[in-house]
Amino acid sequence: MDLKLKDKVAVVTGASKGIGAGIAKAFANAGAKVVVNYATDKEGAEKVVNEISKTGGIAIAVHCDVTNGADVRRMFEETKTAFGQLDILVNNAGVFKFEPLEGISEDSFHRQFNTHVLGNLLCSQNAVEMFGDQGGSIINISSTVSTNPMPGLLVYCGAKAAIDTFTKVLAKELGGKNIRINTIAPGVTDTEGNHTAGIIGRELEKQMVANTPLGRTGQPEDIAKVAVFLASEEAGWVTGERITVAGGLL
Repeated sequence: MDLKLKDKVAVVTGASKGIGAGIAKAFANAGAKVVVNYATDKEGAEKVVNEISKTGGIAIAVHCDVTNGADVRRMFEETKTAFGQLDILVNNAGVFKFEPLEGISEDSFHRQFNTHVLGNLLCSQNAVEMFGDQGGSIINISSTVSTNPMPGLLVYCGAKAAIDTFTKVLAKELGGKNIRINTIAPGVTDTEGNHTAGIIGRELEKQMVANTPLGRTGQPEDIAKVAVFLASEEAGWVTGERITVAGGLL
């Protein structure tokens, strides 16, 4: 077993299912101790922890609403209590909603931007404070829609574009502390959220796969492999990058 993340500690937000769960399990398989964050799906987070434990990994489930500063501070305090350090943060928590311009409410806007952008900011602040002298790695999860937007996803596309910019700014701001920050931009991925939204198994998935050179829908494991690389010393000279992991879909 190639333990690229041996002795590392990682916080993965929104890790009760989908891409976050895939990353959490891949990190554990690579030797990291993992904090599996969830906002509402306690059962899902505990399932991920149990799956990690069954394969000999170490993980805990921690509730936290990433849009709440006090909640975020508590999550990182629990991380320190459990594992004594932090080396990796994955800002994965996210929500989206298909709605035309005239249907966008203030609540919908704030829910999406607060989760993606404010949550990213709050978690990054706490992670940077907790990283040791050796630095750390932050991985943001964006989307292909940040540069190739879809109709009906105005707020979500804008929030993901903001994450891309966050990454570039913070790579310059934090490089002197040996903190690397990069973005992964997945394409259409087979997740519970995309099933619920009516993307997977419908005509929209067929259209997106037809435009994907590698000819299939992505799996959480496809994204997780790249996250392990970015979190590892193999990516020690990589920061400020946006890596599209979408089978060629741009």
